[in-house]
Amino acid sequence: MDFNPSPEQQQVRETFARFCDERIAPQAAALDEAHVFPRALFGELGALGLFGMRYPEDAGGSGMRLAEFCIALEEVARGSMSLAGCAAMQSLMGTKFLQLLGNADIQARLFRPALRGEKIGAICMTEPNAGSDLGGIATLARRVDGGYVLNGQKTWVTSAPVADFFTVFAKAGEERKLTIFLVERDCAGLKLGRAIEKMGVWALPTAELAFDDCFVPDDHRLSREEGDGEAHLRRTLAEIRIITGAMAVGLGRAALAAAVRYAGERSQFGKPINRYQAIQLRLAEMATELEAAAGLVERAAWLCDNGRPHHKEAAMAKLLGSETALRVAEHAARIFASYGYAMEYPVQRYLRDVRFTLIGGGTSEILKLIIAKEVAAS
Repeated sequence: MDFNPSPEQQQVRETFARFCDERIAPQAAALDEAHVFPRALFGELGALGLFGMRYPEDAGGSGMRLAEFCIALEEVARGSMSLAGCAAMQSLMGTKFLQLLGNADIQARLFRPALRGEKIGAICMTEPNAGSDLGGIATLARRVDGGYVLNGQKTWVTSAPVADFFTVFAKAGEERKLTIFLVERDCAGLKLGRAIEKMGVWALPTAELAFDDCFVPDDHRLSREEGDGEAHLRRTLAEIRIITGAMAVGLGRAALAAAVRYAGERSQFGKPINRYQAIQLRLAEMATELEAAAGLVERAAWLCDNGRPHHKEAAMAKLLGSETALRVAEHAARIFASYGYAMEYPVQRYLRDVRFTLIGGGTSEILKLIIAKEVAAS
C-alpha cells in the first residue's frame, strides 16, 4: 500500500479543501442555525462532480475510486456535517441502486440528473421497529396487475422533505424477502410524515414517510427478482461504513483546528493557554488519534478499491473514525472551557454533529460484533 497520495488524490484534496474554505465554512453556522437545507451548495457540489465520482464515465460519472471520494467527503465534512450527510446520501445510498439496477428511462430521467445535483435521492430502510435488524422490516409490497402496492412506514429518512425519489426496501413474495423499489415523489399514497427534530446536523432534513396503498409499476421494481434486496444492500454497507469514517475524520480535523487556534489566542495567567503542558498533551492526543483513524479509513478504502477482503476493516474504520471524532470534539470543547458551551463558536456544532456518524452504517456495538466475528473466523 502506497502512503503517498497520487496526483489525482492531491488534486481532489486541493479542489474540495478550497471549496470547503471558500464556500462551505463561511455559511455553515448560518445554515445550521436556520435549519435550512443547503440547496445552493448542494448544487455546487453536483457541478464539481462529487455525486458522480464513484460511478463509471459511461454512466455519467468520473470513474474515480473510493479513496478519492473519501478525501472529497472528508473535506466537505470539515466544513459542514449537514452538507456532507446530504452529499453522502446522494452519492451512494440515494443513487446506487438506480445505477446498478434501473432501466434506461430511470437512468436518463432520474439517475443522471441526480449526479448533476438536479434531482435529489434518498433511501428508505429504517422503520420504527427495524434499525440494525433488517429482518424486522414490516413494509410490505403486494403483487397486483402491472406492479406492486406498498404499505408501511419508514423513519429516519435522510433528505426526505426535499427528495425527488426514494429507494425503498420492502418485503415481497410468498417468503416476504427484502426487495428494492423505486418510488417517485408524486406517487399517490406516498405521504411525508413528521419532521424529526435532531440535536445536530440541523441543515440536513430528516423525516418519516408512510406508504398507504402506494402503487409501484413493474419497471420500478429495481430488484432483478423478488428477495434479492438484502444481498445488494450488504454489498454496499462496507462502502457506507468507510465513507462515514471519512466524514468523522473531517469533522475531527475541524474540531482540532478550532482548538489549536483558540489555544493560541486565549490567555490565562499571563500567557496563551497553548503554552501550558496540560493543553499541549491534550492537543497531541487529539492529533495522534485522528491520524490513526484517517490511516484506517485510507487502508479500508484501498482494500475496497483493490478488490481485497475489507468488511472487517470497513467496520473498524467506521468504529474508530466516529469514536475518535467524538473524543476529539469533546477534548476541543474542554479546551474552549465555558466558550465550548457557547453558540458563538463552532465547537458546540461539532459536539452535536459528530453523533450523526455514530449511527449511520451501524452502531458501535453492532460494528464490534462484526469485527469480533471476523477476528474469530481468521
